[in-house]
Amino acid sequence: MSIRIQLLDARSVYTNLDFIRGKAILSLTRPEDITAINVKLEGESKSRLEGEPPDPFGFGGIRRRREEIATETEVHKVLYRAVTVFPATNLQSAKPDGVYTFQPGQHEFPFGFKFPFNNACINHLPAVVNIGGLQMQAPGNRDRHVQKTLPPTLHAFQDQAIIRYYIKATVVRPAFYKENYRTEYLFPFLPIEPPRPAPNRMESYARRQHQFAPVGHPSAPNKSSIKPPSIFRKGSQLAAGSNASPTPSAAPLQVCSVCIDARLPDPAIITCNEPLPLRIIITKVNDSPASIYLQLLQIELVANTVVRAHHLARENLTSTVLTSKSNMRVRLSEIEKIMEIDKGWWKDIPLPNTVAPSFETCNISRSYFVLVKVGLTHGLGDQTFPELTVHTLKMPVSVYSGIAPPPALLQAMAASHRPLVAPQAIPPTSPPKVSAYPPPAAAAAPEVAHPIILNQHPLTPIATGQTHPEEPYEDEAPPTYQEAIADGIGPVEGARRDYQHREGAGPGVG
Repeated sequence: MSIRIQLLDARSVYTNLDFIRGKAILSLTRPEDITAINVKLEGESKSRLEGEPPDPFGFGGIRRRREEIATETEVHKVLYRAVTVFPATNLQSAKPDGVYTFQPGQHEFPFGFKFPFNNACINHLPAVVNIGGLQMQAPGNRDRHVQKTLPPTLHAFQDQAIIRYYIKATVVRPAFYKENYRTEYLFPFLPIEPPRPAPNRMESYARRQHQFAPVGHPSAPNKSSIKPPSIFRKGSQLAAGSNASPTPSAAPLQVCSVCIDARLPDPAIITCNEPLPLRIIITKVNDSPASIYLQLLQIELVANTVVRAHHLARENLTSTVLTSKSNMRVRLSEIEKIMEIDKGWWKDIPLPNTVAPSFETCNISRSYFVLVKVGLTHGLGDQTFPELTVHTLKMPVSVYSGIAPPPALLQAMAASHRPLVAPQAIPPTSPPKVSAYPPPAAAAAPEVAHPIILNQHPLTPIATGQTHPEEPYEDEAPPTYQEAIADGIGPVEGARRDYQHREGAGPGVG
């Protein structure tokens, strides 16, 4: 006896509202008694963490409790749909004992499911979860369960965090001493992205300000070229040297101050398999004649994955470098005070297909932030001063799957008379203006770096002198798809994103 699953019109990636159809194929070589054949659509979020190991030498260590060093496993059913493909309703009354004899051959049983939007961990939470014959107890604290959009498929950190979706078929046999036959069919899943807010002219930003060290004028004589007096020089040379008038030193150049901005559209949303909509702006704060040179540029996307298993928790950081350039020596405009770095360094580099959208489940959550490293030098004419300053700008972002909701769903949400609100109900605040006047004389002190990070609130307007009408933000929770979904809404049409859910191991924090 064997059973397998064959999907009809299989997709590379499934998403919400999709129909997944197929058939369970039962192959027999001899007559078999069968009670029922069940097919289930399941999704589970599994975390596995190891506690702190004990002290190998036993000297001076704190004696830990057994639960602190044990390996904990936590499993949540985020999706659970079941259907009995055999027997049919009209056959159940014909067999009072519920036992059916199948003849040798191949038997097919069609099935079909429709993916929901939100997870069903609270509604379908078994006390004991059976995985591969191992009985694992599900957590009993119901406060830890969240009901949000179904998470994407994930397999990362050496099996510490696993989110998987599968079709499972079970052949139930009447005799207790005969094992039930089971099979699973795994497939990738990528959720529909939330409704995006209306486009606006605002930007979220991160900012750093720097003041280069004061330097002398290039026309000033080099002190190393002036020879000190020597006792072996002739008297006439000594007399000539003593009568020569000292050359007055040239006045130092005005201290050069710059401001580095990294900006993203507001709210800060980036999309899987698409380039970053990033702008990097360098602003000269004062009227220094020095030129600014771009020496180093690195842009990376950092994923922060929090994994929990009962009383254990671990934070994993993984970095994806989008571009990294060094020894660039790109001279920025010296006429304009506001200089924007050419987007050609990153505009044609999409996010890798291993980047999963932001999500949160009961035991696994993932968020992202963008790190932009900018290295600057300055100089006058063809001469470049040796000082190199590297600044890191950090911007929290939300990663969307790129699978837009169908128009019928958006129309259903509009018909519900609930306004579409921004992802965060934080009123925008204007950043402090950068002074365009030279700093006072005290600014020439040895302090050369003034870090200023202004992205405490991610939703901020463009840091310009122009004013634009602010769009209203409603002080209420954003709408969910569950409030507007209808059974008549069809699946998403169009191409799906390329997504590879298996990732490598990353460093652990905490």
